[in-house]
Amino acid sequence: MPKGIFDQEYMRCVTCLLSFLFMSIFDSSKAKRVKVPKTDMTAGQKRKTQKGPSEYTLLPPIEQESREEVELMPVREPFSYARIIYDDAENEYIYQAVEPTLSEKEDRMLERIKDTLDRALSYEWKTMEKKDKESFIREAVKSYIESRDLDISEKSKKRILYHIIRDYVRFGPLDVLMSDENVEDISCDGVGIPVFIYHSKYESIKTDVKFEDEDELNSYIIQLGQRCGKQVSVSTPILDGTTPEGHRVQATYADEVSTRGSSITVRRFKKEPFTPVKLIKYNTANPEMIAYLWLMVENEKSSIVAGGTACGKTATLNSMTLFIPPGLKIVSLEDTREINLPHENWIPSTTRAGMTMSQGKGKDPGEVDMYDLVRNALRQRPDYIIVGEVRGEEAHDMFQAMATGHVTYSTMHADSVQSMVHRLENPPINCPRVLLTALSFVIIQTFARVDDEEVRRIQEITEIVAFEPESDELITNTVFNWERATDSYSYKGHSYNFDEIKTAKNLTQEEMDEEFENRVEVVEYMVEEDMVHYKDISKIVTSYYKEPEETLAKIREKRGG
Repeated sequence: MPKGIFDQEYMRCVTCLLSFLFMSIFDSSKAKRVKVPKTDMTAGQKRKTQKGPSEYTLLPPIEQESREEVELMPVREPFSYARIIYDDAENEYIYQAVEPTLSEKEDRMLERIKDTLDRALSYEWKTMEKKDKESFIREAVKSYIESRDLDISEKSKKRILYHIIRDYVRFGPLDVLMSDENVEDISCDGVGIPVFIYHSKYESIKTDVKFEDEDELNSYIIQLGQRCGKQVSVSTPILDGTTPEGHRVQATYADEVSTRGSSITVRRFKKEPFTPVKLIKYNTANPEMIAYLWLMVENEKSSIVAGGTACGKTATLNSMTLFIPPGLKIVSLEDTREINLPHENWIPSTTRAGMTMSQGKGKDPGEVDMYDLVRNALRQRPDYIIVGEVRGEEAHDMFQAMATGHVTYSTMHADSVQSMVHRLENPPINCPRVLLTALSFVIIQTFARVDDEEVRRIQEITEIVAFEPESDELITNTVFNWERATDSYSYKGHSYNFDEIKTAKNLTQEEMDEEFENRVEVVEYMVEEDMVHYKDISKIVTSYYKEPEETLAKIREKRGG
């Protein structure tokens, strides 16, 4: 795509090209100009009686008496909305994707424009950036309407344009779900089955979105594969990729590996980093735990966040990284992008699949795996290394890096310190137990049920103190612990990592305790001020690093202390 000063000239050329294409396809010598007749449409009648969140979108009526609206949230205002409905008879929440409803006239026009676009779009379309595609579509629709001299209102034009951009540029039938920041995971289990989501507030709920046609679902998966830069077919029926927006996609094609047919699972990528304040608001941690993590990150103590699937490991890891002092070099390594940092001096790296199928005979040509990324990261002189997830032999090099002074953070699947150690010292990782002492502390996170509500909690923060050769055991110290019965956290009163920091900085015990309490005070202030945005937190943290006494004094003044 042309950039910079050539953009305007390029768009003028595009407009001319579109006009030529449309006039060629609908040449007056081959087809008569016919205005679409005005008819009384059901959708048009509903617009007069139904209320809507905007002038473009109507709320479908709730017909079942057992159902009532709980919440209506904008997604792409003023066009798409998320409506939460509670069904008292079924005792469940339902997520309704609300989009502009088209009249029959608008629907016919939409299909004609789509048909024209399908014939007009060239190879260049595939190489365009997303924002350029949207501009292209807007010009295409404008050119189509002007060349046909269609009688269409501005509202109708915008409703049609929304659906065209949705289907050609965004995520089609799943666009509302993919665009809703409250949606974490999306699961389509097959044709005719409601799409399920995991909602940050309402947890696992079904939606009113479903694929009714097998060909439609198969075609959608092929399009998702193209967005991820992957090919999906009968010969390669499994899709594992990441969209340009960072969403992680797992899909199966047709009934080659899934007996119910094609399926899709999407883990949405959060545009903004998850923050420590959000952890506290969700009661995943308390201010004392966050203050502890702050001191650990600042003083270069390596850690692993362990836990089960979807228990919030990456969110906790991302929150910790906000305490990395500004200016220090960070290198992150992942299979698919999930880490999102606000730091400028950050190199995000991801693995890459090979160009051919090796059929189990080693690496594919051109493949870049996690082992390659770890070894390459060590040559970049990073201050902090973040490994998305520990799985294989790359962990051995990661622990070697820790032992030689590189601060490293990672996640892995394990439900306790013991199971984490067991995984690390056995195949395929094979890391000697004595090397695990390079790890300063471990965070164990869990997905639990409290008062009939599914919650994410940091179950414990445990320090790796030493290795005892006689018993071949690691000596550990649990600093924080989650009490399930009261859904609260307890501080065990002593930290060996605090002792090391105290010695390294030549502090007295009183000074160390005071420093910890100061951090707790700053964290509590951020919670009181509802600083959920990472920029606000980074500003406070940076200010504290530069002028701790002045920053603390201002905070105390604002708190009235």
